[in-house]
Amino acid sequence: MHSGILILKRLSMTIDRAFRRTPKGSINVNRVRGLLGLPDVFKGIDLNWHLHVFPYRLHSIVFSGGLGLCAFLFHITASSAAEPIVSLSYGTFQGFNDGNLTKFFGVPFAKAGRFEAPSAPGPFQGVYNATTYGPACPQQALYSPLTSSTPFTPGKYPAISEECLTLDIYKPATSNAESRLPVFVWMYGGGFEVGNSRDLDMTPVVERSILTNEPVVVVAINYRSSAFGFLAGKEVAAAGVANLGLRDQISALEWVKNNIGAFDGDAARVVLGGQSSGATSAALLMLDNQLNSNTLFHGAFMQSGAPVTFPSVSAGQSDYDGLVEANNCTGANDALQCLRQVPFDSFMATVNQTANLFSYSSLELVWRPRVDGIVIPIDPMVSVSLGQFSKAPFMMGNSDDEGTVFAAVLPNITTSDEFVEYVHTYYMPSVSPAQLAEVATLYPNDPTRGSPFGTGTANQLYPEFKRLSAFLGDYVFMVPRRFFLQHASKRQNVWGWLNKRGKLSSPFGAYHISDQSIWFPTGTADTTGMDYLISFINTLDPNGVTKSSWPTWDQPSLSGLTSLLTFSDPDVFNITAEDFRVETLAYLTDMTLEMVEVVRKRV
Repeated sequence: MHSGILILKRLSMTIDRAFRRTPKGSINVNRVRGLLGLPDVFKGIDLNWHLHVFPYRLHSIVFSGGLGLCAFLFHITASSAAEPIVSLSYGTFQGFNDGNLTKFFGVPFAKAGRFEAPSAPGPFQGVYNATTYGPACPQQALYSPLTSSTPFTPGKYPAISEECLTLDIYKPATSNAESRLPVFVWMYGGGFEVGNSRDLDMTPVVERSILTNEPVVVVAINYRSSAFGFLAGKEVAAAGVANLGLRDQISALEWVKNNIGAFDGDAARVVLGGQSSGATSAALLMLDNQLNSNTLFHGAFMQSGAPVTFPSVSAGQSDYDGLVEANNCTGANDALQCLRQVPFDSFMATVNQTANLFSYSSLELVWRPRVDGIVIPIDPMVSVSLGQFSKAPFMMGNSDDEGTVFAAVLPNITTSDEFVEYVHTYYMPSVSPAQLAEVATLYPNDPTRGSPFGTGTANQLYPEFKRLSAFLGDYVFMVPRRFFLQHASKRQNVWGWLNKRGKLSSPFGAYHISDQSIWFPTGTADTTGMDYLISFINTLDPNGVTKSSWPTWDQPSLSGLTSLLTFSDPDVFNITAEDFRVETLAYLTDMTLEMVEVVRKRV
């Protein structure tokens, strides 16, 4: 009897050690037998065993042998070695525990070949190791006039693959199926050219939500970018494979709807969020479309992104033709299929030669969402003007100096004529000379009125820098944000914010993405922004039940209506009026809608 107890104890310890070393739970039985040091009487037993991991990490191990039934059935006490297992319709996944969180990384939510729409992932056998991030989707090299032949990226991700449609899940370790926690789905930024789900660690969000007794589940997703996700052209439209990056995001939301309950989340309480291009994506998915994307979530958080105007798929034909020629597919019967078959390294090299976020064309991107009649049925700003968008509550805001980091790579623009020509060529090609002259008047060559705003004559990196910064920040970021808030606030609860921090510490002022430390702080006692966000995820109201009032957004007014949550130096925040550059932004809005109408009539 005593020897039997020792064997069981040794067995439990051995299985525990073996399980630690095998994330997929696939233990070598012969190794276990050897490690056990079984007495001679057990050497003739053919050990066949099965290991199951149940909720709360209880092991149930059953042994049977060829000498007749010699079975042991017992449960091993929960320990840090017993990692969490979740079974879905297409397979079983093993995650890991990290402090008071449980995480599942690199979980496939869809599959897709090059220039193919995403589809459900195929079933698999065994246990999938979900303890490490999945590979990043292909990353476009970000060359700029300032860096010559040296790209900013890629290189920061351990693995890059076209098989990259995975997501990462963060949840409280103590939650269970009855918890039905609200879910925050996060989409990274990167100008629709770069980015990965690992870019922002969501651990602090879930940890803070536990501390404030408002626990949440966070899902960070991957999606295809650059030419892989946003190829355009007539052939692309005919094949129905435009806006694949957005389709990836929709597939991830569908996965959440069907599977998040297995991770203790509530599919009926999903908030979609993103930063920069991720925020723009969230805004686009709020619009009515043929895929009904706006039925898959119930609130939105948009950080420096809005439903900005985009061109048609057919307008990207020249860039498509350039890739076809560069990859020797010009004479192919099916040029798109030819591009699919080009070896990855060769194709990536040709993509890297196209303009990017920090090229001279700057925010007039080559690879971006486009009006395709399906995912984006009509121009996004027209959709907003017609009220064709979700009535879900949302939070959205910007930093005060969104344009500075993009204008910084344009030092060759040094005169007023060059400023006007640049605006006309890349952003307002169809406006009249009189309208261009008005733009030049609204954005004068006066550094005291440029961006970084409120810094006087300081930070003028080159003669037209602050002027260009002001225009780019307003036209690409502020105009669509205010336009969306103006229309949505008439029928639903929306909240707006403005980040003005960093004016004294950076030549770029409160630059694009500088508010990341407000909403996702690490190593700081100031959790104001994160607390607002967590409350919104839980209640669709950033004020929750305990915080001071952040009013819903109201129309910008020179009379001083206050509804804009404003973060200022030194680490203070208050509610201010959205009364800055009212006439200027209104003029740009009217011009934008006019240009959209001109293009529509040409098609």
